[in-house]
Amino acid sequence: MKRLFGTDGIRAKAGVFPLDERTVCVIGNSLARIFHEKLGREPRFVTGRDTRESSEEIETAFHLGAKGGNASCESAGVIPTPGVAFLTNAFDFDAGIVISASHNPYEDNGIKIFSPSGKKVGEDVERVIEADIRDDKNIEVATAEISASRVEEFKNSYLKHLRQKIGDLSLSGLKIAIDCANGAASEFAPELFSSLGADVQAINNSPSGRNINENCGSLHLEHLQAKVLDEQANFGAAFDGDADRALFVNERGEIVDGDATLWILAKYLKAHGKLANSIVVATVMSNIGLELALKSKGIDLSRTDVGDKYVLDKLLETGSELGGEQSGHIIFPEISLVGDGMMTTLSLLKAVTETGSTVSEAATGFSRFPQILVNVKVREKRPFDEVAEISKAAMEIANQLEGEGRLLLRYSGTENLARVMIEGKDQNMIEAQANGLADVIKTVLG
Repeated sequence: MKRLFGTDGIRAKAGVFPLDERTVCVIGNSLARIFHEKLGREPRFVTGRDTRESSEEIETAFHLGAKGGNASCESAGVIPTPGVAFLTNAFDFDAGIVISASHNPYEDNGIKIFSPSGKKVGEDVERVIEADIRDDKNIEVATAEISASRVEEFKNSYLKHLRQKIGDLSLSGLKIAIDCANGAASEFAPELFSSLGADVQAINNSPSGRNINENCGSLHLEHLQAKVLDEQANFGAAFDGDADRALFVNERGEIVDGDATLWILAKYLKAHGKLANSIVVATVMSNIGLELALKSKGIDLSRTDVGDKYVLDKLLETGSELGGEQSGHIIFPEISLVGDGMMTTLSLLKAVTETGSTVSEAATGFSRFPQILVNVKVREKRPFDEVAEISKAAMEIANQLEGEGRLLLRYSGTENLARVMIEGKDQNMIEAQANGLADVIKTVLG
């Protein structure tokens, strides 16, 4: 059986293996037994879910399996992913389980498991769960009702945590448009920003179970852009289905992506002595414009593979205080090891309001370089540096870019494709370079 856990837990079609009722019960039972053996006592789990129509059924199946394995389980109801991570630590749970497929369509779902530190459980735990699923042992399934008596307490505690962590911040006088993606932020975000004094104009905050991420949220910013302009708002924020990431729109209706957010926050943190080692962590997909802008402020950009897991690993390895992805997944290790869209929004607003600037003014100094991506079908995925023709052509392009551009050459993880990505100052030049290198790859490996 192939591995079921990826970099963001298990994700699949709801109701289909491994998210069918039986398998989810096995997952809950397996996790309970793993923790019971580790702790020598009954483990305590907290679960939370997004607004998909399948999420409550999957959460229930997990509870039944976990309780059959002698674990104590409580539900936090519908709550953002970072809220579950917070509750796991704040209420002394042994693990937090999130039922969500993030930005995916409603037909999909997933399971993420957090330790009290906020990190996802290790591969050792994932391998044991996968083995138990493969063996499909007879398991005890409980019949008790789901314990959801503290849902309101959990919600209020998480919102209080966000307000306390951001400190002295008043949004009085600001009009803010927010797109809740008909997801987990639908109830939380309007209440949070209103409680800080903002005039909140919310859209896509009426989840039906099937409209999560549907033509809304952080993947479809055009609606938020229109709302900001129509309402003459100071700012717009769009969340994804489980609200662990956020993208923004400035007062002009222009998109502020994760790279621009990192730029604004890095300047703010450095000015306040909170970027001690002057390192920001991002992935290989972040634009070279961010790297050069940070360099102008004496800040280094450390790159990782794509995925918040790798960003977090590098943040912890380097002791850095800020990292993230273009997609708007931003991590502040001092606050949490989990990306939190609402905390990112608060942090950006604090950086802007303290300087008395607009969001567009705060982003000045960062210029995005033109980028081109060309996909090439290949018959095999040989290491590029072992193919002389490709290695030579890539080296020539790197020399031509001379530190004012970037070539990223990689294979798709799921298809027989080579991806050629080039960034540089001149659109025509990088298009010619990318197409030329793509032709070389096609000739040799196509």
